[in-house]
Amino acid sequence: MKGLYLVTDRGLCGGRPLEDVVLRSVKGGARYVQIREKDQSTRDFIEEALRIKEILAPFRVPLIINDRVDVALATKAEGVHVGQDDMPYTMARSLMGPGAIVGLSVETWEDVEKAEGLDCDYIGVSPVFETPTKTDTKGAWGLDGLARIKAFSRHRLVAIGGINASNAAQVTAAGADSLAVVSGICAADDPEAASRELVGLIEK
Repeated sequence: MKGLYLVTDRGLCGGRPLEDVVLRSVKGGARYVQIREKDQSTRDFIEEALRIKEILAPFRVPLIINDRVDVALATKAEGVHVGQDDMPYTMARSLMGPGAIVGLSVETWEDVEKAEGLDCDYIGVSPVFETPTKTDTKGAWGLDGLARIKAFSRHRLVAIGGINASNAAQVTAAGADSLAVVSGICAADDPEAASRELVGLIEK
């Protein structure tokens, strides 16, 4: 897991179709797309995921589903991301299979230590900075916390929470392998340009 990781939020897209924002972001260089839907019906979520999977296919960008292993299986998504209150990681891995991308959020140091014994593809350091898009967490890690995890963990790190063009270079320098961005892309006037700028900062 390296590069820019788009996490979707339809509410931040300013009335634009989510599919349009996703397409523009991958054109700008996003290498992973996670669909996060907390309020949609299962059927609507599946239909949306299938539409986005079709958009991503020509770019060879994997589709990752947040939380909903059933939706990931139904749509043959390449991966799933689970939090500490979602389906246990070992169950998600068993259902998704060894070839799938399975990521796990870590919100406390205990979470980081437990993740060392798991074969997850990455751990999501959540949140790095305080952010209105992640309100159910146990406090921000900050750059020092991210660096501490990097020094300890054997896993790739996906940083999420309050990341944008003003701090992307610092977050990468602190040890993030990939930057997960929500509002910095979804709410941008030009998601393609915003993505391209972030990719440039990650690759510096």
